[in-house]
Amino acid sequence: MTSVRTQTWLRFVVLYALMYGAFGVSSPFMPAFFEWRGLTPQQLGVLFSAGTAIRLISGPIFGRLADVTHALRGVLTICAALAAVIAVSLLEVTGFGTLLAVSVLQAAALAPITTLADALAVEASASRATVTRFEYGWVRGTGSGVFILGTLLSGQVVGAWGLGSILVLHAVLLAAAAGTAPLVPAPSDREKARTETASARGVVGLFRIADFRRVLLMSTLVLGSHAMHDTFAVIRWSAAGVGPGTISVLWSESVAAEVVVFFLVGPSLVARLGARGVMALAAVAGLLRWVVVASTTAVTALALVQPLHGLTFAALHLACMRIFPTVVPPSLAATAQALYAFGPAAATAVLTLASGLLYARLGGQAFLVMALLCAVATPLALARGRPAARRGGPSRA
Repeated sequence: MTSVRTQTWLRFVVLYALMYGAFGVSSPFMPAFFEWRGLTPQQLGVLFSAGTAIRLISGPIFGRLADVTHALRGVLTICAALAAVIAVSLLEVTGFGTLLAVSVLQAAALAPITTLADALAVEASASRATVTRFEYGWVRGTGSGVFILGTLLSGQVVGAWGLGSILVLHAVLLAAAAGTAPLVPAPSDREKARTETASARGVVGLFRIADFRRVLLMSTLVLGSHAMHDTFAVIRWSAAGVGPGTISVLWSESVAAEVVVFFLVGPSLVARLGARGVMALAAVAGLLRWVVVASTTAVTALALVQPLHGLTFAALHLACMRIFPTVVPPSLAATAQALYAFGPAAATAVLTLASGLLYARLGGQAFLVMALLCAVATPLALARGRPAARRGGPSRA
């Protein structure tokens, strides 16, 4: 890498490490923290569902605000800093109503930071200036890797200093991310000026882009299909006699595969097959994965298909990020990223609810419904619309 490229890449690596490290240290123990603060199981359900709902709303709002103001870094910085301050305040407040209000505020501030970072990183990695281009997958893979380290670290921190220490560490990492965000490059003024008209059309303009609609629908189907697995896989495996140690290994396989694909396999796959080819491969991998999970609880078979998560999530994400710069105007980048996050999140919420009904009626065969979603997504991945006018240069979309 040139020194300029290395500098740009390292700044994004630090930003992603801090953001995903903050998520990693807090994710495992947040329910336990609120229980420690006196919340009942019913209140926990209300609190976390409210957080999910507000994230679906605040992500697109802040993404659109960032595009309209041409201030992606500024909005990212403010949101990360606010989330850090609010996290610390959770240590001071008491009572269900207050804890609910503060946690919802924090969820609203947290929601846009990864999508805004992705908008900045994808634009920078696909820049016309070859001297500053870098591989986005290495940056995103760093985030996934540090998330794993954060989850491992969180157990040690809780053991040494108690549950409250998680909020402090979470806030410190978010504050550091807020300080790093202004250092990453912003889209150039020339790119903004070229797409002023597109920006004015906002969400309507985005949905007029056929390729964007297809990518959004396809990713929503494949990523949403994980809902059944995330909710009922461990329940199904445990009922079949698979031990906790084996289950943790199976689960870790999928996360490890995600990191490997981001760093090593994914970029070369996209280069060889093109972004649409990789999206189709991800959909087929999801189809195979859910058919096997529906058909057996044999550990060997599960161990063989769990690494397909590297394709059904990481490779799919890389492919979508490769397509976006070729079809989405830079001044709509944050809005596009927010909608890309919104679609699968909303689908996951709906499908999680549906999964309970399906699993109660069909048992393990309910995973075949998730396989059907991936089957529907496959032809969408290969369809091609007419791309919007963007930067020059070849594209493997």
